[in-house]
Amino acid sequence: MSKPDAKAPGITLVGGGAPSPQALARAVSRAPRLIAVDGGADAALAMGYMPDLATGDFDSISDAARDTLGEARLHHTPDQEQTDFDKALALVDAPFVLAVGFTGARLDHTLAAMSTLLRAPSRRVILDTGDDLCLLCPPRLRLALARGTRVSLYPMAPMRCRSSGLLWPTTPLHFAPNGRIGTSNAATGAPVVLEPDGPSMLLLLPVTELDGLLSALEHAPLWPDAVPAR
Repeated sequence: MSKPDAKAPGITLVGGGAPSPQALARAVSRAPRLIAVDGGADAALAMGYMPDLATGDFDSISDAARDTLGEARLHHTPDQEQTDFDKALALVDAPFVLAVGFTGARLDHTLAAMSTLLRAPSRRVILDTGDDLCLLCPPRLRLALARGTRVSLYPMAPMRCRSSGLLWPTTPLHFAPNGRIGTSNAATGAPVVLEPDGPSMLLLLPVTELDGLLSALEHAPLWPDAVPAR
């Protein structure tokens, strides 16, 4: 099966991790092409959405969902060396991806989804948790945020991150997951500029900032493709 023609505005990926109706509606309104990942097909159908395609190892999609979608919409990817989220990202090509239903239901799935972000540094992928947006911060990102807007930074490896427009500046700091982290910072009202020194900093913002984030990402550079770990 060939990749779906997904050069349009963006793609929504829906997983089976209990996506909220609000999060899925928010994503589809901005990225109308809907790809279900395994049990995400059941979640989408239950909320009244017909996925354009369903993919994954199909260990959690129901027979009823498979029958509703039909063979033409099913793309089985049985490889167990990658998560279904990884495989779905490899299948689609779009300017940005909004991923719903990959966090929250199980902590191990949430951690796996964050690891997927690190493995796809050359993609614009945003996880919508229902309350927060989570993404891999690009090499430089300029955001227009109102004073007091929460800006959380979480390092997935030792690193630094230059910044301006934050209540607590990060420029001289060393970050590490087992050391200093940058959660619960806040915007000052001036433009927030973030410049991590490597593709390992997760950025978390309130879901209310989705449109501004998408606009900022359109003009942000991307990291090069990740080198697979051996």
